[in-house]
Amino acid sequence: MAECLNIGRSKVYELMRAGTLESVRIGTCRRITRAAVERYVDSMHHDMVAS
Repeated sequence: MAECLNIGRSKVYELMRAGTLESVRIGTCRRITRAAVERYVDSMHHDMVAS
């Protein structure tokens, strides 16, 4: 996710903590679904267009 969006790993965790980026827990790991990434990118695009 971080590499895909060219953001840092800590930023990804920050987005997950804020609820901006949905994730799922599998055991002790956090995973981000493709659909969650697409929703996040769409929301960012929508925010940019609305501004």
